[in-house]
Amino acid sequence: MEKYYPLQVAKKHVNKYQQGYPLLHKEWMMNWSKKITESTLLKLVSPAGEFIAYGYAGKQNKGDGWLFSFDKKAPSLLDNLQARLQEAVQMRHSYFADETTTAFRLFNGEGDGFGGLTIDYYDGFLLLQWYSLGLYQFKKELLPYLYDLPFVKGIYEKRRFEQEEANQDDFVGGKKATEPLLVKENGMTFAVYLDDGWMTGIFLDQKDVRRELSLGFTAGKTVLNTFSYTGAFSVAALYGGALHTTSVDAAKRTTAKTREQFEVNQLDSTSQTIVVEDVFQYFKYALRKGKQFDVVICDPPSFARTKKTTFQVANDYPELLRQLIPLTATGGTMLVSTNYAGFGMKAFKKMIHSVCSEETRTYRIVKDFSLPTDFRTNKAFPEGNYLKVVMIQFD
Repeated sequence: MEKYYPLQVAKKHVNKYQQGYPLLHKEWMMNWSKKITESTLLKLVSPAGEFIAYGYAGKQNKGDGWLFSFDKKAPSLLDNLQARLQEAVQMRHSYFADETTTAFRLFNGEGDGFGGLTIDYYDGFLLLQWYSLGLYQFKKELLPYLYDLPFVKGIYEKRRFEQEEANQDDFVGGKKATEPLLVKENGMTFAVYLDDGWMTGIFLDQKDVRRELSLGFTAGKTVLNTFSYTGAFSVAALYGGALHTTSVDAAKRTTAKTREQFEVNQLDSTSQTIVVEDVFQYFKYALRKGKQFDVVICDPPSFARTKKTTFQVANDYPELLRQLIPLTATGGTMLVSTNYAGFGMKAFKKMIHSVCSEETRTYRIVKDFSLPTDFRTNKAFPEGNYLKVVMIQFD
């Protein structure tokens, strides 16, 4: 039987953990010790000694570890993780059965009952993202289980707990994926790279938004896609019948990556506008030229820095909205998004209303999106439901 280090939860936090909150914070404990190191197994109890849950220590940017079982019977961490993985695969049955989508989130950490690890499925290839050294130390024991899954061709990984992106081979084993690997999402094709830095070329959590764009929302409209990354929103907009797309991002890779996404969908990249520039500098140019767009898409990173601009969602999003509004045509729509977990949908909408009410034009929120169904969440951990996307129409 595995040994668990007993941790006493401070009285004021007991109820939160008893309700299923899964994230460990050492400052919430009465006896956190230097003896607790990465991967130490933990048993949480109340000040009166009543059992609460089992977990493991794993330092990451959110906290100091995760709870994985609220069952009094002491579980094996690996047995528990394998059970949660099996449940997760069964829950994604509809995705495996959908021939129009071959890329999705297979295991979403705490949303699937075990925080610290996510697994994305890319047409038979798994991409593991480890968020702490504590769980990563169980990798060798976990891999045989993953290789035994009948749909797995090969495995890649990202070690998110490292401070900087390591110059390493992200390939773990099995068969190597082609470069690019072409995956499907709601009938669209996207080129992804599993061994090319932190990101693969597409953000899977935005699939519902791309689907909305592709189903005709952009028909006959001009579209501005800011912080465009590889242009996935622009692809979806063209599928939906957009007249023209303008994709803007500061990264030098933008032109080649966006053209590639157009071309794998048999879309003419030369007929679309791709701009490599600081987005805020582009706003000034577009305003000076009197440019307006029927649909303006904005999905900024939580933090970004260029030579001229530093952007932080927590502080700078209101000003970003103020600069987007003049670029939105009469009757046009802004689609604004954030994955910043520091505030929820209610607070995001409140900020939007605060900024938009400054305008003389009338506006209304017509639709909102959160995480798609493959990104399962835990009701006791609302910050895990991080994605907020809002569509605002201006008259």
